[in-house]
Formats: sequence, structure tokens, C-alpha cells
Amino acid sequence: MTFKLSFNFPLVIFFSFVIVFSGCSNKKDYTIKVYQTSQAGDNLKLICNYNNTKVSNNFQTIHLELNTNELHQEYYGFGASFTESSAWNLATIPVELRKEVLSKLFSPTDGAGFSLTRTHINSSDYSNNHYTYIDDGDETLSAFSINEDLKGFSGEENDQVRGVELVTPEYDLIPMIKEAQDISGANFKIIASPWSPPSWMKTNETSEMTNGFLKPEYYSVWAKYLSKYISEYKKQGINIWALTPQNEPLHSHDARWDSNGFTAEQGRDFLRYYLGPQLVEDTHVNLENLNEGLRILIYDHNKSTMNDYVNTIYNDPEAAKYVWGTAFHWYANSELEDNNYFADELDKLAEKWPSKGIIHSESSIDIDANDPIGQYWRESTDYAGVFVPFDTYAYDIITDLNHGVQGYVEWCMILSNKGQPNPYDNFNSAPVLINPVTDEVIYTPLYYLLSHFSKFIRPGAKRIEVKGDKVDGVIYTAAKNTDGTICIVVYNKTTVMQNLELKLKAITETVQISPRAMQTICIKP
Repeated sequence: MTFKLSFNFPLVIFFSFVIVFSGCSNKKDYTIKVYQTSQAGDNLKLICNYNNTKVSNNFQTIHLELNTNELHQEYYGFGASFTESSAWNLATIPVELRKEVLSKLFSPTDGAGFSLTRTHINSSDYSNNHYTYIDDGDETLSAFSINEDLKGFSGEENDQVRGVELVTPEYDLIPMIKEAQDISGANFKIIASPWSPPSWMKTNETSEMTNGFLKPEYYSVWAKYLSKYISEYKKQGINIWALTPQNEPLHSHDARWDSNGFTAEQGRDFLRYYLGPQLVEDTHVNLENLNEGLRILIYDHNKSTMNDYVNTIYNDPEAAKYVWGTAFHWYANSELEDNNYFADELDKLAEKWPSKGIIHSESSIDIDANDPIGQYWRESTDYAGVFVPFDTYAYDIITDLNHGVQGYVEWCMILSNKGQPNPYDNFNSAPVLINPVTDEVIYTPLYYLLSHFSKFIRPGAKRIEVKGDKVDGVIYTAAKNTDGTICIVVYNKTTVMQNLELKLKAITETVQISPRAMQTICIKP
């Protein structure tokens, strides 16, 4: 007898699938629930079977022993980013549908329960045009205003948005964040990152707010600018959890959108002499306890080259004292598998600086607008080579977690079905895609993949040790939530069914995982 149960998630494709275990039985003093997303069509499908039938011996059995006595890093959350482009897409759909989308993203019961997010300070590549919060030459910041994030949309910002009907033109980035905060049960943190200072503060730009460097004579002004941003957002009822001084600081000459170069030495000096002291003076950062108030995350660029950069800052005690941890990105996607997802770089970082946090702050892929769902399960390309997106995300996240990372944030949480708007023709996919003309909403496989972590590994959870068989094409991690629930996330990249034998103290259960599938298995003693 097979039960086909599911959350009321969009685009769920129902089909019969047998998974055998006895853990859901009421006769037990514990419960087990299994949720699966697969290439065959499961989308975070809850699968439960009450039979005690033995699992098939035709499949390989992978033994996993969970040790709750060995606890590792604490998790702060999983999610995606608030961008102006995301807000614009929500402004094109009916209000009730907009609220439904946000519920599917932020509700821990009815949706993914995103708990760690990010947003941009000034414009980014996913803004409708370049903007800052001050007038040119305003060194005193007397006219500083975050109205650009509040004022709504005219519909004339660029060719990609022109002619599209806006249902709620007054909607914008801050209204989006506040509406997400109002979702029942929503509980998320926000990392804020600047893409570029105003052009008049910079040198060697290739175009407006693109490439070049912040002039040293404006370090003090820019530090005050970033601190005022934190203060002004707080006035709106939005507490920024963490700040990175610069998004992708190694882009000083080769970016096509808002960017600014900060060498490790420049970043160290800016932090030590200007930003750190300013944030302390304005009571945003608490030097007595970096876990209270605003956290500073350094670097915010690719993990393949992060250690040399962060070592320059961490080796300076006067700069390092302001820093809570390191943020990093995953690019280039196609290079990850060949480099074991840079697990060695993560280990070096965690071992050398054990008191500092580690957060993955950005990942994304280019969109295939003709196949926005199927593209996750087949080969895709980036500028460096080929990769399979679902495989790459699954392995990247689980490898990160198994090597000390405490949170994982995707780039834009919502984009159009064409990956727009992006004035620089760099069109990405996202967990949620909206057709701004027809109002169709697509929840991509990435939405469900991220949900396997965000919905079940909640803030405050800690990674636990898993001793298990090493099988090519199968990767896993486990965590213990604050309510005692144990959740194991397993990804089976292979094309064959696998048996999973789980041992947790006196509990021994066996489940089956489909080919090309991810499962979250939750055990509640």
C-alpha cells in the first residue's frame, strides 16, 4: 500500500512511488517523514508508507550512522535575495497572487521558510537602472535618502520594463521586504552589500558605477554612507543582520555592471580606519560581542580565491576585531566539481580562523527561457565550461555545510520568465519566475532544492556527525534542530535507486531514494 501525500506546493506532479520504512507508524515512539524532489517529477513530495515490507535487495544499501553527541557549526539560515528586479516582478501581478508567492518563499509551514537573505545597497546588476541615495558631490550626505528603494516604478526605467502593466506601481524593494516580514511565521535575516559607490567618488571607471576604485579621499564619506543606510533601514522597521563592505571586490576592470575594486590591502585599511570605527560610533557594531548588533562579513567573492584575501585582513588584529566572518560566492559553476567544490579552501578558512563565521552569500545560473524547469536537470554552460545545475547546487550546498559553512544564500529570489529585468543582458534563473504579462508563476527546481534545507534545517540548528559509506554520486549531511528533530539531506546523483539504512541511537530504519533525487529525512524522537 503506497500513500501519495504532498504539501500544497505549486506544480507538484503526483505519481506512485514506493518508499518502505516503518518510522511513520503511530506505534513508534518517534516519527520519520521523508520529502523528495526528483528529476522524475517529485517536488518536495511528502512520502509515507506504513508497511513493514523489507526493502529490495536489488539495490545498493548505504549505511548512515548519526551521532548527535558530536555537534559542529550553528546554522543561521538558507534563502535568496531581495532585489529591485524581484520587487518589480511582484509589482506586475495581482496583490493576492503576490502575497501567495511571498508566503511560498517565507512561510515555514506553507512554503520554503527562507531564513537568510541578502539585498543590495545602491543599485546592482538586478536593478532597473543605476542609482544611489545622494546627489552628486554631496560629501556631507545632507540629502541622503533611501527613497529610491521606496518610491515605486514608473514603467519607463528601461526597455525591458517599458510597456508592461504594473498592477501596483508604488511597490518597491522596501515594501517587498516589509511584506515578507508580515508573512505568518516569517523569520529571516538580511545581509546588505554595496555593488558600487557613486561614480563621483571613484576613479578609473569604464562606465557609470562600473569598475574602477573608490578614491581614498572618500573612504570616510563612504563609511558614513554605509552606516546611514543601516540607520535609515532600521527606521523603516528593517534590521540589517550583516554588512559586506563590497560585493565582489576583485572586479575592478572586467565587470559589465555596477562594481568597485577593493584589494585586500584597501579593504583592510578601509575597515580598520574608517568603516569599523564608524559603525561602532553609530552603535551598529558591538566590539564587546560581535554576535550582537550588525555583523561585518568580509570578502564576498569567489571561494576559490578567498583565503589570501581574508588572511590579509584577519592577520591585522585592528581590522579583524570588527569582523564577524567571511562571505563568499561560488562562481565559476563549471569549475566546482573538478575542484571538489573547493572543500580544501573552506577547511583552510575554518581551521585557521575558527572564531569567525562563514556564509555563502551568492550563487546563480543563466536562464534557459525556453526550458526553465528542465534546464536544471541537464547540462548547462557558463563562461568556463559545462555543468548540470541541480547536481551542482546540491553538491555545492552539502559540501559547504560539511566543511563549516553556516548559511547559504542564492542571488535573486524572483525574476521574470526571461530572467529580467537586467539592463546588462545577464539573465539569470531564480527560485521563482513570473511572466509579467500572463501572471503565470513558475517554481523552479531550485525553489524545491533550497526548500530541502530552509524548511527543515532551521536557524539555531547544528550540524551533526554522519558516519557513512562513501558512494560515488551520493552526498549527504545532517543537522539537529533546536526542537530535537534530526534532519538528513541526501542527494542521489546516480541513475539507480539506493537503499539508505539510518541508525540513530536505538533507531534503525531503511528508506529508499529514487534515481536523480534529493531527500530530506526528518526524525523526531
